[in-house]
Amino acid sequence: MKRQLTFVLFLCLGLVACAPQASIEVFVTPTLSASQVADIDEGQGAASEEQLAASRAEAQAVSNLVLQPANSDFAQQHPTVTWQGPIVGPNYTLPATTVPPTPMPSPTVQGQPSPTAAPTIEGQPTAATPPSENEGIAPADMPTLNPELMGVQFDINLTQAEWDDNNRSLTDLGVRWIKVQIPWKDMQPNNADEVGDFFNRTKLYLQDAHLRQYRILLSVAKAPGWARSNPQQDGPPDDPQVYARFLTLMLNEFAGHVDAIEVWNEPNLLREWQGQLPFSGAGYMELFNAAYIAIRAYSPSITIVTAGLAPTGDSAGSIDDRTFLNQMYAAGLGNYRDIAVGIHPYSWANPPEATCCGTAGYDDDPHFFFADNIRDYRQIMVNGGHSDLQMWATEFGWATWDGFPGQPQPDSQWMLRTDKWAQANNTIHAFQLGQQMPFMGPMFLWNLNFAQVAGLIQNADERIAYSIVLPGTAGVIDLESTDRTERPLYWMIHDAVRPDVMLERYD
Repeated sequence: MKRQLTFVLFLCLGLVACAPQASIEVFVTPTLSASQVADIDEGQGAASEEQLAASRAEAQAVSNLVLQPANSDFAQQHPTVTWQGPIVGPNYTLPATTVPPTPMPSPTVQGQPSPTAAPTIEGQPTAATPPSENEGIAPADMPTLNPELMGVQFDINLTQAEWDDNNRSLTDLGVRWIKVQIPWKDMQPNNADEVGDFFNRTKLYLQDAHLRQYRILLSVAKAPGWARSNPQQDGPPDDPQVYARFLTLMLNEFAGHVDAIEVWNEPNLLREWQGQLPFSGAGYMELFNAAYIAIRAYSPSITIVTAGLAPTGDSAGSIDDRTFLNQMYAAGLGNYRDIAVGIHPYSWANPPEATCCGTAGYDDDPHFFFADNIRDYRQIMVNGGHSDLQMWATEFGWATWDGFPGQPQPDSQWMLRTDKWAQANNTIHAFQLGQQMPFMGPMFLWNLNFAQVAGLIQNADERIAYSIVLPGTAGVIDLESTDRTERPLYWMIHDAVRPDVMLERYD
């Protein structure tokens, strides 16, 4: 039997609730600041509610989560940073306050994760103990994780053969949730009534996934040109009701195969929100309101998730995620009692238990720490009257350039700080920490298969650094191979979600 590692449990603080209240272009890579770089089926719904009730009951026996005071000024507390996706600029240099990239030593026993120290600061996780050349964790010490609270996002723009291979990957991985971003502009490139080849292919794949008993989260974003008067980059439709109409059509076409919908993606980035709606949390709530009404008219049980925000500060192209979430609450988010709050708690090269500041992480800024992001988002939820609702980590993960040819882009050299073993250990630990938080819903790893998308490795696209399935064999990346290979993280998850499995190696 496995021995589950022990970590600090977290308590959802109770407050009185407020009054009633085509390829998929997904860029998630953390970036530097400008100053630094110039429903658900009824049976499934009932099971979900039982799980939530059990989680809340268990939470009554634990405590320790230390949140910021209710009057914290996040805009002043956090240094200004800029999130620009994978493109930061050609003149990137490491900030003087950071530790230069150094390779992480591999464990002596190949195929095993390196150990981490147990948290010692009450209510907050602490930095992991760096791996030693003579240290390793035996397979029996792999924590047992609940696959019902774990998901992975993948590119759905696949041929039938690629879809079949993708299903083999998902089966071996063993998580029970999948996430797909629905690029509206590819689903309906010409008009509001269009149901074309890409739409129908997506429908068939999701039907297949449903029959395989996966629970499905769709992130619906990127309005088509005919719905927008601003042709720049990506953004919402001029009229939120047009988005609502698409959601209704999509749900009817998908015929009950959708368990949850994330309304848009990272709307605090201007490149995701070019349009007529205000670039603010209030502007986003105009779209969310219309989407909520449409989804609830179709189903009372589909989980509606607010858009995960990019961890970032204020700039010409972004709004601080803490500020943006507060704006959403000021515009009425707290009035919704049957939703979940989406988050994207990326952590750059910092381990999930590390907190800002003063650690030897990539950047001493709270936006770049998994633990700080979750703490701050939760505080805002509590302040907004949502202490009884869940947050869903609809994207998270660690990037590594380990094994790829050449170097990452000049602005992404920070990826060299994390090797494939650190990627694996950080992710497993983050899943474990999340499953100990009574307010955390499913967590979705970014990503499964983007390294298999044609041309992305050759172009040094940063999305490949998060991928856990790669072209190659026996752990070696091979661009000419028609086979697939996997990161150690893939097999660690395979092991962790199966209590009766103890793999000898993860490479």
